[in-house]
Amino acid sequence: MAKIRSKDMIAQYEQIMSDLKNKIYRPIYVLMGDEPYYIDAISNYIADKVLNEADKAFNQTIMYGADVDARTIFLASARPPMMTNYQIVIVREAQNVKLDGLEKYFEKPLATTILVLCLKGKTVDKRTSMYKILQKNGTVFDSAKLYDNELSGWIITYLKKKKVEIDTGAAGILAEYIGADLTRIANELDKLFILLPEGSTKITSEHIEKNTGISKEYNSFELANALLSKNRLKTYRIINYFDKNPKAGPMAMTIPSLFAKFVQLLKYHILIQNRALTPNQIASQLGVNPFFLREYDEGVRRYSIQNVFKSIELLREYDMKGKGWNTSGNVSEGELMREFAAKILSL
Repeated sequence: MAKIRSKDMIAQYEQIMSDLKNKIYRPIYVLMGDEPYYIDAISNYIADKVLNEADKAFNQTIMYGADVDARTIFLASARPPMMTNYQIVIVREAQNVKLDGLEKYFEKPLATTILVLCLKGKTVDKRTSMYKILQKNGTVFDSAKLYDNELSGWIITYLKKKKVEIDTGAAGILAEYIGADLTRIANELDKLFILLPEGSTKITSEHIEKNTGISKEYNSFELANALLSKNRLKTYRIINYFDKNPKAGPMAMTIPSLFAKFVQLLKYHILIQNRALTPNQIASQLGVNPFFLREYDEGVRRYSIQNVFKSIELLREYDMKGKGWNTSGNVSEGELMREFAAKILSL
């Protein structure tokens, strides 16, 4: 089954949040998928904001799927609210419940109940009649993981809503360091926002380094850029730093990051052959901020499309070597990284 497009998912999330803030409620919310950030954001907003504190005592129920069955959820959802317009039933970990036992309720949900089902790491089969009923009578939100190359843009957009800017390089460093964990990224950004100097509205690489311990110079994001621009001095300086500080750039994390960068460069090679595409359209298809296109322009100048393929093959080979394939036990990660860097830089 094709993965939902991130742009469509985020647009649906924004619409759901807008409706909730305007007191437009659906009787059923099925929040499902592999990305917990949006599931938590929607369910927490409903739990915190729809009812006032006095009404929550009698009209808000939070259950956990491991402790309840479909009948318990049905009985809670089918009762009327007490002295208010709505009651809320939130089922966390609903992936542990056999939801087909609720299909009759889904067909005729109570208009005064807001039933929220949180299915983390699981989805309702879109081919079933139950899914079609849920779409008709409620809201189904599929919360998919973002791709690594979409994270920098997400960080920039997240901070923009708080009226805070961030250097594109700083966003890239943070994305590379944390990875596709939106909850953790949001928590780190909130901390950085609080720690901004008074009167400042911009997060920089220096600010990240000072408050998180992530080096602004020695990280896999900068290593990828050094390789793309064939900057030998910078490449070996970063690898030597990783060799002396293994936790800063373990090979198991560094090679996937480099692999993703060269795959993006391959896509860029192909996209720029279509002269009808504007830079913004190309950036959109790559899933990156247009600012980063200059890095790929540099990469195209340094690597032919054939050499990009060779680089990807080298990274695959050394990923296996880093896992012990076809190497002696005495070879360090630093030596392996210097080896594949030398081969890529010589292309």
